[in-house]
Amino acid sequence: MNNGIIILDFGSQYNQLIARRIRELGVYSEVLPFNTSLEDILARNPSGIILSGGPSSVNAEDAHLVDKALFEKGIPVLGICYGMQLTTHLLGGKVKKGEKGEYGKAKFEIQKSNSLLSGISRFSTVWMSHFDEVETAPEGFAINGTTDVISAISDESKKIYCVQFHPEVSHTEEGARMIENFVFNICKAPKDWKLTNYIDKTVAEIKEKVGDQKVILGLSGGVDSSVAAVLIHKAIGNQLQCIFVDTGLLRKDEAEKVMKNYGEHFHLNIKLIDAKERFMAKLKGVSDPEEKRKIIGNEFVVVFDEESHKIEGAKFLAQGTIYPDVIESQSVKGPSAVIKSHHNVGGLPEEMDFELLEPLRELFKDEVRKVGEELGIPHHLVHRHPFPGPGLGIRILGDIDEEKVKILQEADDIFIEELYKNNLYEKVSQAFVVLLPVKSVGVMGDERTYEYTAVVRSANTTDFMTATFSKFPWEFLENISNRIINEVKGINRIAYDISSKPPATIEWE
Repeated sequence: MNNGIIILDFGSQYNQLIARRIRELGVYSEVLPFNTSLEDILARNPSGIILSGGPSSVNAEDAHLVDKALFEKGIPVLGICYGMQLTTHLLGGKVKKGEKGEYGKAKFEIQKSNSLLSGISRFSTVWMSHFDEVETAPEGFAINGTTDVISAISDESKKIYCVQFHPEVSHTEEGARMIENFVFNICKAPKDWKLTNYIDKTVAEIKEKVGDQKVILGLSGGVDSSVAAVLIHKAIGNQLQCIFVDTGLLRKDEAEKVMKNYGEHFHLNIKLIDAKERFMAKLKGVSDPEEKRKIIGNEFVVVFDEESHKIEGAKFLAQGTIYPDVIESQSVKGPSAVIKSHHNVGGLPEEMDFELLEPLRELFKDEVRKVGEELGIPHHLVHRHPFPGPGLGIRILGDIDEEKVKILQEADDIFIEELYKNNLYEKVSQAFVVLLPVKSVGVMGDERTYEYTAVVRSANTTDFMTATFSKFPWEFLENISNRIINEVKGINRIAYDISSKPPATIEWE
């Protein structure tokens, strides 16, 4: 990385959003842990540094701090929320515990403009999320704006700017303009982040790194692993060996579709492993969701390990790791294992003795999709909804058997088909059907039935951290219900999930 913007992570839920906003401007940005050494930061030759928000208090004994010398290198600094309090604390100002805090929307008034606030309305709405507040700004700092508290300060001579609110979220009306002001007017950052350049650069790097060795990749059919596979194949051709494990818990006809889309169309070298019976045997009688996840994840590792040892001359293990996964695993909040168990082939044992190859680790999801389209992967494949690693194993509540899997596959297929047919698929973020371990009485023709209840779930989100249920027309939901009940033997009742996240999660297990 050269001359991009570095974001130091103090635990804010919005870190990825800051980086995305900057990349959308055509400038590279990178999120690093707050305790990255100053030497490592300077080695990246950044145009500017952003200190993110975070849940800590600067007055706490275990407060997350940075080297004070960071502010003396002449590199522009923007402190956001906790970053403002940290800057104040380190440079001699005073931060106190707030009387009530500010959360959500607040009215911001500019008292004295500066380069960061150039072109911003005197009054605007901003998004707050803090309890501590700045009581006294450091010596030499101007107070540039207020809400109920001091909300913007700066020392323009030292190129240090701070705001108590979050300019990166859409709720801050003129936040995008503030970020532009910082990136271009203050940092003079080069606008050279392009995905086409990224593909060429990455292909060259893969060729150089791999040489004539073989690469193994666990292909899931999802967006990340598929784009990684096509990108690596572009670099080294048949030196890439993909392994596709059919767990028996995939979408309807998923194995056949993957072999056709990526084997026949892209000529990827794919070995299909039919492990359906193995997984079903391991899952028999198991109903606890976490136990199901562990069984599926562990068995996947065992199957993958067995198959990888059959491939001679393989030195590298490729994974579809993307930047949010990297940030989660290095964040001050701790490793991501609990958040995302079984991500692609995540958790493969170290004793497999492969060198990791992660060509997408610098990209966000929307960038991965764009790379996929640049590589010629059809639009509908790179815009597929996320599908969990444990698959239908966590969409069948309670114990699992082949009959339930077949029922759910058919119901889910109808729902997805209707979303496409009504041009709704890409208007929602994740949609699927859940099969409940509940049977109820129904009537079909002249006969009484006693069959399963299914729940249709669809959520809209920008970051998957919060989500709202999709507000479909009643006619659409009625059609879904009629089709599933009439066409899928084993279901006689449909419910629609209208809960949001939080308090619910998007998946049911």
